[in-house]
Amino acid sequence: MSTFIYAMLIILPSIALGVLAYNAFRSHLNGVSGKKIIKKNLMSFAVVLIVSAALMFSASAADTTDTDTASADTAVSAEEAAEETADDGISKGLGLLAAGLVTGLAGIGGGIAVAAGAPAAIAATSEDPKSFGKSLIFVALGESIALYGVVISILIINKV
Repeated sequence: MSTFIYAMLIILPSIALGVLAYNAFRSHLNGVSGKKIIKKNLMSFAVVLIVSAALMFSASAADTTDTDTASADTAVSAEEAAEETADDGISKGLGLLAAGLVTGLAGIGGGIAVAAGAPAAIAATSEDPKSFGKSLIFVALGESIALYGVVISILIINKV
């Protein structure tokens, strides 16, 4: 049962993202403003995250009851050992998914920061060439956000 819940944790947000993207594209074609589309998608995705969190808590509760009943029995069957191996695979998969998500979101954040800082640095350097060093620091700070995401994802992968 908990394997089904773990599978839903992966499938549900993916399907929700696809449906939300399709609805946003369709709404844009119908002339709905971008702000309304973003608000609607954020609210809908928040609901999906809440449902996913509820599934995760129910899966962890199911796992604790499974381990409590297994500890009460003195003999562990081969099926329970196979389930533990499958749960390890699921946790490794979720860890890798988390590492990819961290890297992607940090890359997007770094891109936004560099997109805002680099043109300002170029403009400042064109007005005063002595400000090149100071403006380069702000561009490097934006790029470091992506590097921090990569470091965190490496830590997640080593933990899994």
